[in-house]
Amino acid sequence: MRIALCQMTASTDPEENLAAVQDHVRRAAHAGARLAVLPEAAMVRFGVPLGPVAEPLDGPWAEGVRAVARETGVTVVAGMFTPAPDGRVVNTLLATGPGVEDSYDKIHLYDAFGFRESDSVAPGARVVTIDVDGVRIGLATCYDLRFPELFRAHADAGATVSVLPASWGAGPGKLAQWELLVRARALDATVWLAAVGHAAPDPLADPELPTKAPTGIGHSLLAAPDGTVRARLGAAPDLLTADVDLAETDRVRRAVAVLANRRL
Repeated sequence: MRIALCQMTASTDPEENLAAVQDHVRRAAHAGARLAVLPEAAMVRFGVPLGPVAEPLDGPWAEGVRAVARETGVTVVAGMFTPAPDGRVVNTLLATGPGVEDSYDKIHLYDAFGFRESDSVAPGARVVTIDVDGVRIGLATCYDLRFPELFRAHADAGATVSVLPASWGAGPGKLAQWELLVRARALDATVWLAAVGHAAPDPLADPELPTKAPTGIGHSLLAAPDGTVRARLGAAPDLLTADVDLAETDRVRRAVAVLANRRL
């Protein structure tokens, strides 16, 4: 399977961001990708009020993503915000494409490093996998990366690939933690892990300097089931396609049977 890691910088304008998502998906299709992964909060970046821009899954922003998925035949995973019953919003991944229509609501909210996502965002509770061209793929979002049990749940559900749209916060050591955690989660669950983040709004921003909101640091990467990095991007907006060898997942699971050997 060929996956496109679509590293973009979202603005505060959902229509502008939808156009950027559609452009990335078309470029992914041109490169032969079957799955295009966009960042968390591709609809609108963090750091602005989210309630006024949240839309239901049948709203115009999601319909715009579905339209480009139909046009290209590519399955798209992109981050948006949907209304929550309690007045907050939900940090949602829309997954749409040929034979695919699902969504994942971020389970683990980013109440860390001085930011409180739960003040404005309600948590999800459902583990979600989708099937693309016969390949089962688990969905996770950003801060979920620090919780290995979710990725093991993907594997238990039959996933050989997980995708992680993110808007990773900058700060001391955060870039190193990003790569370390992506590689560790791939190795924990023996899955391919495609982690796709926002590039920072300021292209010259130092990822070691914290920002008021988690607006991204770039450095999207694809980790193999053995924890090695097979593809990566830098700090700037970009698109990278990479091929996932599904037979390698089976080989690694036979050699390092951590899922079968679990005792807890």
